[in-house]
Amino acid sequence: MFSILPALVSLLFLAYGSYVLHSRGANRASLTFFLLCATTCLWQAAWALLFQTEAPAMALTMARLGYVPILFLPTTLYHFITELTRQPGEARWVMASYGLAAVLSVFTVSTDWLVSGVHAYFFGYYPRAGWLHPLHLLQTVVVVLRGLYLLYRRQQAALSTERARLRYCLVSVLIYFSAAIDYLCNYGYEFYPPGVLSLAASLGLIAQAMVQHNLLADPMAAAASIAHEMRTPLATIRSQSRLLAKSLPELIAGYQSLAQQRAHQPRLNSEQLQYLAGLAQHIEQEVSRSNFIVDMLLASATAENFRRDEFRHYSVKACVDEALSCYPFEEGMRERVSAQVRHDFRFHGSDVLLIYVLYNLLKNALHAIRTGGLGRGTVEVECFSLARHNWLVVTDTGPGIAADVLPHVFEPYYTTRHQGGGSGMGLAFCQRVLAAFGGAIRCESVPGKFTRFSLTFPPCMPQGTPVAAAAVEVCAPLAGEQARRA
Repeated sequence: MFSILPALVSLLFLAYGSYVLHSRGANRASLTFFLLCATTCLWQAAWALLFQTEAPAMALTMARLGYVPILFLPTTLYHFITELTRQPGEARWVMASYGLAAVLSVFTVSTDWLVSGVHAYFFGYYPRAGWLHPLHLLQTVVVVLRGLYLLYRRQQAALSTERARLRYCLVSVLIYFSAAIDYLCNYGYEFYPPGVLSLAASLGLIAQAMVQHNLLADPMAAAASIAHEMRTPLATIRSQSRLLAKSLPELIAGYQSLAQQRAHQPRLNSEQLQYLAGLAQHIEQEVSRSNFIVDMLLASATAENFRRDEFRHYSVKACVDEALSCYPFEEGMRERVSAQVRHDFRFHGSDVLLIYVLYNLLKNALHAIRTGGLGRGTVEVECFSLARHNWLVVTDTGPGIAADVLPHVFEPYYTTRHQGGGSGMGLAFCQRVLAAFGGAIRCESVPGKFTRFSLTFPPCMPQGTPVAAAAVEVCAPLAGEQARRA
């Protein structure tokens, strides 16, 4: 009778994983969720058999084999959370946790260090904790708390629609953590282990969030899809504005002529007429800015699919000139941006992608100056060679970046502009582009003084030579170079 619940829960977890995989398709997050469900399924299936086993020797063998998926369970949860929160930097820790679980599994099936025997409880046999078992408990606490931290930090910085889904998941993992009460049974406390009910409720909530609430949705992909659809109405508006630009001068001239001949009582003053004369130009500028935003969104959304086989050698000066000439500056902002190309080096990559990187950096710098209340803030773009590397540096004298924000600026979807439309993907896009070029990007900032983005490029190799992504170490801060130039 006591085997019925774990048997049913085992099938339930298999159904959870299969349902999500079938409904959402095979991707990194859905596959790791299936792995989490499959691990839990194996554990509960083993317990269903263990509770029916009557021979102590067979029960010990079954307990040790059934404990193997338990050892991997916290890591699969941690792995799923890293994929859900899109934290590729956690991969090495995920692999380390899997490695530790594999080592403990070997000890479990070959020694009595983790499972030293079995307890005979009223519902059947249950594994007895060995002297090494606390190491598994410590690993469980560490990886689950790390996963909770990643979820909490991501939902704090996420866009509003994604934040609600991540909070849903955060609550589910907290419920999942409550299943740790079952470990008391390993240490001699006799009660029917209720933790499986917490696991079933938790993963059920996650499965529901993934399917019904679209937990796996990529906000940037959705935004890019909307942005792509905006091209047609923007093209229509531009066409109508150009027609307006041809017609308005004659209409205004006719209106003024009638007013001068006193054939019509004028109701528009000179300022209104002047505004109408420039209306088509204003519309054209807004369409250009909107197309600029569309291009940026599409470039950020497709950043994972760079075609490195199409990379060529390009002049950095040409890219800087193109970016400054095409950027849709607001009135009075172009004069605040200066460029100093002390060495026009060549890089192996894509000129279009580097121009988009410069667009992002200019956008952030100008936004900082505009919103920081600094009437005389400036932006300086510099190109030079230093310490065996080629450098492209963008410095603004805006309000700077807070010390607690600076470590997170390159994280995907991290943004402090919750009311200002920031997506948190601009600098992550820049980092991926520079890594694809074999270079790197770093940020340094002093609040109240400046923010500097330093882009390093490897020496330009002969055409056709492969460039290893992220092969360049970022040099020490440019304080010495800045002091020398000052």
